[in-house]
Amino acid sequence: MRTIITFIIVFGVLVIVHEFGHFFFAKRAGILVREFSIGMGPKLLAHMGKDGTTYTLRLLPIGGYVRMAGLEDEETELNPGTPLSVELTSDNKVQRINVSKKIQLPNSIPLELVEADLTNTLTLTGYINGDERKAMTYAVEHDATVIEESGTEVRIAPKDVQFQSAKIGQRILTNFAGPMNNFLLTILLFIIMAFVQGGVPNYDTNQIGQVQADSPAAKAGIKSNAEILTINHQKVSNWDDLTSEIIKSPGKKVPMTIKQGGQQKKITVTPRTVESNGQKSGQIGIQAYMKTGLADKFAYGFTQTGNMFVQIFKALGGLFTGFSLNKLGGPVMMYKMSSEAASQGIITVISLMAFLSVNLGIVNLLPIPAFDGGKIVLNLIEAVRGKPLDPEKEGMITMAGFVFIMVLMILVTWNDIQRFFF
Repeated sequence: MRTIITFIIVFGVLVIVHEFGHFFFAKRAGILVREFSIGMGPKLLAHMGKDGTTYTLRLLPIGGYVRMAGLEDEETELNPGTPLSVELTSDNKVQRINVSKKIQLPNSIPLELVEADLTNTLTLTGYINGDERKAMTYAVEHDATVIEESGTEVRIAPKDVQFQSAKIGQRILTNFAGPMNNFLLTILLFIIMAFVQGGVPNYDTNQIGQVQADSPAAKAGIKSNAEILTINHQKVSNWDDLTSEIIKSPGKKVPMTIKQGGQQKKITVTPRTVESNGQKSGQIGIQAYMKTGLADKFAYGFTQTGNMFVQIFKALGGLFTGFSLNKLGGPVMMYKMSSEAASQGIITVISLMAFLSVNLGIVNLLPIPAFDGGKIVLNLIEAVRGKPLDPEKEGMITMAGFVFIMVLMILVTWNDIQRFFF
């Protein structure tokens, strides 16, 4: 249960923060966000805000999404012959359209649809009570709503509030905002982690931090804040010098020179043996020295995020030089990592969330159709050409990217299942 809750929180926060980036900048650009959903699947609650966005809470607590006018495949198809009902204003303009069988509008007029244009002319024509002798054409209000078959009520999407009507720079920023939010979240999470753990590890010194009780280091007489001068007769100047010698000496006696209490002394430590993924390594139970300054804690958010960028780009480069599904991970991998993090405490969970957040941001910026990066590339092509691509061609490119991602996700997920459960 702890693993499931951790997975839901981690995955949910990452996706919602990502989608909120798109939501916020779409609003600033004048693009109508028809729906902002927390969760997926069947709707539990819905509320239409004064801003025209319907906020929904859905059954499956994994992620969320935004529906921007003119950008997503519309769930509501008003085809000729569709039975519906309309609610009118005092001046006979349509203010609500109901195509759902789950909801009844008491003061509405039942129609069999002949045609509707809710994008340009904002008109709707239908036969009253299905009587083909009584066709009526109504003007539709700009901010009218439609109740979809699922029962969710959303605004209609006139041309002027659609995604493509925004300026090219605004569209690029809206597409970039999701990954940008993930990067900002990563910085914030590392800052929080620095405060929770009481400081920032300083790897550029030979001074150590805390020593675990009953550890090999404690039994050898090493105390917190001691300086490690030499190990295996090699001079130590930073954390990497120290740990590299210890890691390769499991179960072996390691001579050291330390300085503590203003005095130098020689000791011998025997690292305990730790096995991970079939590899044995040594540990002596010490932590890196912590910098506790306020500026250090805030700077940690930026430096660690930068380090993550470097590591991820190196990993992406490795995919091109030697592709393997084992280098990728999907929801199963995330669940496995959540399980391990949940068992190790809040700091590990925060670290995992930061790692996944920056990954989500970078991967979404890859120039693959259906990803934010692919959409930005199409925006840039439009800016250079001075006109957008043909909608049919753009749709085909996006669909090809979507199919590629779905096939890859299926392969990655199956590979993860094989790795972790068989």
